[in-house]
Amino acid sequence: MDGITQFWQQSDGIGRAVGALLLAMSISAWVVIFWKAWVLQRARHDIARAVPAFWAADALSSGRARLEALDREQVLAPLLAAITARDGGHTLETRGALQSQLTRRLRDALHRSLAHLQFGQVLLASIGSTAPFIGLFGTVWGIYHALVSIAAAGSITIEKVAGPVGEALIMTAAGLAVAIPAVLAYNLFGKWVAACEAELEGFAHDLREMALEHAAAGG
Repeated sequence: MDGITQFWQQSDGIGRAVGALLLAMSISAWVVIFWKAWVLQRARHDIARAVPAFWAADALSSGRARLEALDREQVLAPLLAAITARDGGHTLETRGALQSQLTRRLRDALHRSLAHLQFGQVLLASIGSTAPFIGLFGTVWGIYHALVSIAAAGSITIEKVAGPVGEALIMTAAGLAVAIPAVLAYNLFGKWVAACEAELEGFAHDLREMALEHAAAGG
């Protein structure tokens, strides 16, 4: 901690800006990590409960009620709304076959649900890929700044060089400390999103088949 304080005091504006940027990236990453962990856990749990509850209902209305009660993240409800939507007027969509209309609506609804689940992934990927290089830049700049200061003092010894250089290396460690949690969270959340996507695609396919069978039966 003393090394960080001393490095901050000896650094110039660029070095402090790099440190502040890494701090902001770390805070942003952890906020997204905690938020996405909460959202994805809720979504996975809700999908596992809501889909069987919907298919166990004796009517579409009761199935919708069950789904809405369990779908806290609203990733399943848009799919159900897509097959029950009714478009008025003579539009290009209504002129298409029922199969095409259902496919288009379910695809759009699925994209909206996935966009909600994937929100924040780009930020985690960006932080994980750039933080080590930002930390490395801070280290290089810190070493340069320290060597210039030592050279201006008129005498260079290993004792005078080792301290400032060691303190500058803190920036590299800081960059890795910011990047590693972001990368690990990105990979884990990507796996969770993929699992949710598979479940949502399966539910959308089953809803489409149900709607087509209902239309064929004249209901």
